[in-house]
Amino acid sequence: MNIEDRLIELETKMAFQEDLLQDLNDVIARQEQQLDKLWQANRMLKSQLDTVHNAVGEAGNEAPPPHY
Repeated sequence: MNIEDRLIELETKMAFQEDLLQDLNDVIARQEQQLDKLWQANRMLKSQLDTVHNAVGEAGNEAPPPHY
């Protein structure tokens, strides 16, 4: 294998690696967006759960009806 063939092979490998790296960067960027959405949904659900807990806690502090 001469030097020109080796150079062509290296350039070809490098081009494939650059494409792969770009694809991986795109995947990571999409995953970051998905994680941001999941964290936002998690915060919203926690807020709703806290609201429910507060409402149930307030209702739970009431005295039972006289027939109990």
